Formats: sequence, C-alpha cells, structure tokens
Amino acid sequence: MKHQINQGQRVEIVSISKLNILLDAVAEQMELYTPKKIGDHYTFAKYDSSIETPLDFNNIRAYTPIKEFLFPLRELVAIFPESVEPDEVKPFAVFGLKNCDLRSIEILDKVFLEEEFQDPFYQRRREKLFIISTDCFDPTESCCCTLFGGQPFAQSGFDLNVSKTSDDFIIEVSSNKGRDFVEKHLRLFTDAPEALLIERDKTRAKTQKQLEQNNSEYELDAPVNKILENSTGSEVFDIESQKCVECQACTRICPTCHCFYLYDTRQKDYFAKMNMWDSCMRMAYAAVAGGANPRKVLGDRIKHRLMHKFSFFFDRYGIEMCVGCGRCIDADSHGMDIRVVLKKLSEELRTKPKAEIAK
Repeated sequence: MKHQINQGQRVEIVSISKLNILLDAVAEQMELYTPKKIGDHYTFAKYDSSIETPLDFNNIRAYTPIKEFLFPLRELVAIFPESVEPDEVKPFAVFGLKNCDLRSIEILDKVFLEEEFQDPFYQRRREKLFIISTDCFDPTESCCCTLFGGQPFAQSGFDLNVSKTSDDFIIEVSSNKGRDFVEKHLRLFTDAPEALLIERDKTRAKTQKQLEQNNSEYELDAPVNKILENSTGSEVFDIESQKCVECQACTRICPTCHCFYLYDTRQKDYFAKMNMWDSCMRMAYAAVAGGANPRKVLGDRIKHRLMHKFSFFFDRYGIEMCVGCGRCIDADSHGMDIRVVLKKLSEELRTKPKAEIAK
C-alpha cells in the first residue's frame, strides 16, 4: 500500500491516482486552462470543476501556442492624453504544455524580459503563469523537436510536470511555486513507486525513438545556422516559395514568432495606441518610407524568416528560435515543410566547393 508523504519532506516527485483531483485543487486557487480536442487538434479551454467532463490528456502539443496567453494578438498599450498601466493580472495556470512550449517561453523571455527592454504587459502575465507541463507519448508526423535539440518531455522550465502511467500520474516539481503548491496539498499525493518511474522512463525512451525514426530522413549534415549562412544565394527559397500562398499562418501559429506593430486609433475623447501581431511573411512588412522594400520577392521573405530563426537569433542569444513543434507544418495550406527546405539546402551545401563555404 502506498504511504502518505511525510510532513516537512522536500517534495520533488510524487504521484496521484486521479488527475481531476490535481486540477480541482489548482482551479480552487486560480483560473485553469486545459486541453480540449477539436477535430484532429487540441486547443485550450477554461477548466470548470463543476462539470464532469472527461479531460483530454493531450498526447502532443496543443494547436494554440502559449504566446497567446503571454503576448495577446491585440492589446491596448497606451492612451493620450491619459497614461495607461497594465491591467492587474490574476494568477492563472495552463495544463498540458509540452517541452517545445516551455522552450518557446524561454525564447519569448529573452525577447520581452531582457535587460535592455522589459515589456511590463508580458512581464505581469509571465509572473502569474503557473505551468503544468505533460509528457508527449504519441507524436504526430509533423512533430520534429528532436531535429532541433528538443525531446518529448520536460526536465526544467515548469512548475509541475505530469507523466501518465498505467496506474497513476507522476508529478515532478521544478520550481518554488510548484513545490509550495504540492506541500500545501500533501494529502492529495503519495510517494511515486519505483515501478512507475521505470515505466515512465520506458515510455519517454519509446517516444524519443519514435520521433527520431519519424524524422530520420530530415537529418542535416551541419548546424542549421551554418547551412543557412552558406545558402543565401540558393534558388531553393524561390522554388519552395511557389508552394506558399502568403497566408502567414506559419508565423501566426509559431510559438516563438513575436513580431508586432503599433497603430493609433481615435476614440471619442482620447487617442489609443494598439499593439498587434505582425508577420515577416507579409509583403509590406519590410516596406520603408518612400516605398522601398528590400523583400518584395516571396522567396526573400522565406529566407529572412529562416535566417532569423536559426542565424540572427542564435547570434544574439545563443539559442535557435525554432523548437520543432511542427505547428507551421500543420498550418501550411500548400504543404511547405520547414524540414524539407532545410534538407534541400543541406544537400545543396554538400555539393559546394569547400572554398565557397564560410567557416
């Protein structure tokens, strides 16, 4: 028989028999969003403990990127002649985030919380977010995190992480917020048996192997930033652009794309400045005063998007801006696949004379 955790014990890993027990406890303290399956994809919906609805334990990341919670599509950021302060943000939790989502938060943090510039709107939401991540266990064909340094389970960046086993759910703790929550609700948890930890690790290894097999044909010969830096004159971008209809879905659904623009609107007695998502795939994105546009050609915009993700961002922050979630692959209406583009560039680079390759 499982025994109750000793009071005063420093909690790192525990287990729970029913997931709704955990979710109900979270929902008592803050707003909680959980996955909901719609068609073939998951989105997030507000959790209501009063409704006995089976929870969708998502096998892969939701279609909704986490940036929608931290960096809304559209928001008011300034008013004239009065000033505007960010609205008070109440604590909220998101259940079902995957490791690729946590990596995307790390990237957004670098953009919006760096020392030179801190976005107070983003900062307040980020501080109030309680992250409950879960392991992936049945990746889809578009999932490709292993190609870009990821894995199908989180080891950091969460408050709590949930792993599904045959009998119980294993809960890992990775932050003071998560530890405080578990220690306040010790009666809900038991020690995690060694057998369940072994089962969890086997499931993780199986999922990792499945991802590697699914993406084996897309393995690259060199680091992505080096491939792109040596492919600026490639015709691959123009050839692949023939599949693109400029819908901008790839950047809208991407959890790390963060371009925005500010625009003014006039109300009855004040002027308001709005912040709204933008996309480098939009033809007018790079237009400047006088009408000049260095990226009128669609192939150049695709090249810029990839260079930003794998070269420019890497040079500044030391990490790539792609987490391999595969959302852009699913969203593209004409089948453009970032893995295919990079593979073609890699193969093209292989045939180049060594003298033409930048170190």
